[in-house]
Amino acid sequence: MLDHSFGFYGIAFFGIILARYFLVAGGMYLLFYSPFRQSLGGQNAPQVPSWESIQQDIKLSVLSAAVFAIASAFIVSGYGWNLTRIYSDPQQYGLWYLGVSYCLVLILQDAYFYFTHRLFHHPSLFHWLHQGHHRSRYTTPWTSFAFDPLEAIVSSLFLVGIVFIIPLHFITLIAVLTTMTIWAVLNHLGIDRLPLSFPHHWLGKWFIGPAHHSIHHLKYTLHYGLYFTFWDKLFHTQDPNYEKRFDERLTSENKPINF
Repeated sequence: MLDHSFGFYGIAFFGIILARYFLVAGGMYLLFYSPFRQSLGGQNAPQVPSWESIQQDIKLSVLSAAVFAIASAFIVSGYGWNLTRIYSDPQQYGLWYLGVSYCLVLILQDAYFYFTHRLFHHPSLFHWLHQGHHRSRYTTPWTSFAFDPLEAIVSSLFLVGIVFIIPLHFITLIAVLTTMTIWAVLNHLGIDRLPLSFPHHWLGKWFIGPAHHSIHHLKYTLHYGLYFTFWDKLFHTQDPNYEKRFDERLTSENKPINF
């Protein structure tokens, strides 16, 4: 079944990844940046990036899509050559393993992202690896995959490597990619796009959301995680005033949050 050329897979995945980006990021942008956003529980954002900034994010995302397409083509070609540990029979390791492997990959990916992300912020690397993503001080869903090409390459190496190490069903791999896409878009919604109660909810304490990640774009040296807050807490890179600021905001609902 998977007997096409590497080039075919690259072109096909480039189209799929681009379509996914414009569908998810564009849909979330229309949803949360429309005049009806307040009816969904969001608040007024402190600032909306200019259209020029959004265009720059889209251009970088197209370049990133090309990198991710090459990585995806490599993974599928590797499977066709029986080089990866991807499998197709869900009973091979048991149905329970689908959930366990999914959670394991998310935890490993979060660790990989945290430490490489901190590395990208080193002064000698930032300009080459991460500056493009930080051109948007106030993020939108379009910022979610706006990576410099070198950063996209480093990011893609995780999944390229993991399929050679851990047995993963196709469903698990697709679930991880879907989670990564949706989570990246959510994290870049902007600081005031979800209800203020979120950071104090148990989800907001352990899982990263738009408010948590927006602080990273404002302060640079804090909040490096992707999915979970525990790496930032463990290595003291979480803003100690993070929850306190939201406490203050909850007492005066109409004031923007200033970090």
